[in-house]
Amino acid sequence: MLEVSRLAAGYDRFAVLSDIGFQMTEGSFLGIVGRNGVGKTTLLKTLAGLVKSSTGAINFRGQELAGLDATQRARCGISLVLDRKGIFASLSVLENLQLAQRLGSTRKERWSLDDVLSMFPRLAERIKAPGGGLSGGEQQMLAIGRALLTQPDLLLLDEPTEGLAPLIVHELVRLLQKLSNSGLTAIVVDQRLETVFDTCEDVLVMSRGEIAERSTSADLRNHPDVLEKHLGV
Repeated sequence: MLEVSRLAAGYDRFAVLSDIGFQMTEGSFLGIVGRNGVGKTTLLKTLAGLVKSSTGAINFRGQELAGLDATQRARCGISLVLDRKGIFASLSVLENLQLAQRLGSTRKERWSLDDVLSMFPRLAERIKAPGGGLSGGEQQMLAIGRALLTQPDLLLLDEPTEGLAPLIVHELVRLLQKLSNSGLTAIVVDQRLETVFDTCEDVLVMSRGEIAERSTSADLRNHPDVLEKHLGV
């Protein structure tokens, strides 16, 4: 479904990513871990078209994405949820979701508004509340629910549990597991290793803008020396 080869990217003259390469099959959840500043968010932004690659290729469902901007990549089925969430604070939960529903109206519907509200019952309870009045966890749920309504083939999640209370983190992990079981394809970046291990079968470990290791979650759990080497944990 996704094949990335020899990808390099950065900001102006500052290189962040170097020689990134990996593949994903449809219906898989891939985790990415690494220290702060190693390029995890930059990689997601490059895949989504918010950061321009300098070299390399991104082949998505047989289509080369080089030269396509973020809007065109979204129309191809790539949806990015950044840690800043970016919901519309003055719009209600329902209006935020309906806006995304319209944006995804040209794609085959896999997720309906009812599906999202069933998946995120907290949103159903706050359906008329303004987005700016939601808690951090509820805003994260709204951001993910909104992304699903654009009918993505590939969902990119950047730090979905950052800054959330442990109880909300547990709830979000449970929801991500449901999404994984639904057949959705996703890449999950999170500083909390347990979030990645509990939701993703395969994991990329990044270091200094490169992929240092690719392993399964089970193997990484059993090899703390690898985590110590690249993450210091």
